[in-house]
Amino acid sequence: MTIASLCIGTADQDRSLESASHHRAKAVVLRDAPASAAAVPALRRFAADAARRRGAPGEAVDRLSIVVTELVTNAVLHSASPDVTVAIEFDDGCMTVEVRDSGSWQSRWSPRHIPEDDVSGGRGLELVRHCSSWWRVFLWVFLSPAGSRVVACLAVVAPTG
Repeated sequence: MTIASLCIGTADQDRSLESASHHRAKAVVLRDAPASAAAVPALRRFAADAARRRGAPGEAVDRLSIVVTELVTNAVLHSASPDVTVAIEFDDGCMTVEVRDSGSWQSRWSPRHIPEDDVSGGRGLELVRHCSSWWRVFLWVFLSPAGSRVVACLAVVAPTG
């Protein structure tokens, strides 16, 4: 099972899925939350705790926390979605995180500018790019109002020694 094929619904509790692959089992954890400011720290803690339980080193947990924070913040601020879902797949030295919303795409009236040093926003996707091996945005703008999802893969380097 790949994270891109997950059907993410709503639930009050974390969900954990184990799927057998020809190499070894993959673990996928999910959490849904109302798309509000409170979702950002709650989903960041959820992601960090899940990564620690899977034995991810501190540096990888920190990068995952940054990615989840930025992607959930974008969903809360820019999607007009009532909810946001985080799914994380742990497999073979990678953490693949997906953040999905059910809102509609909000067009920008002005082009994005490089933020000034004292501006607190505008750097989220740049941080995601630096923290991940790769990332993709999927918008269902023309097909349906089904929302958007962003998937990012973070390499996990095991501690040596």
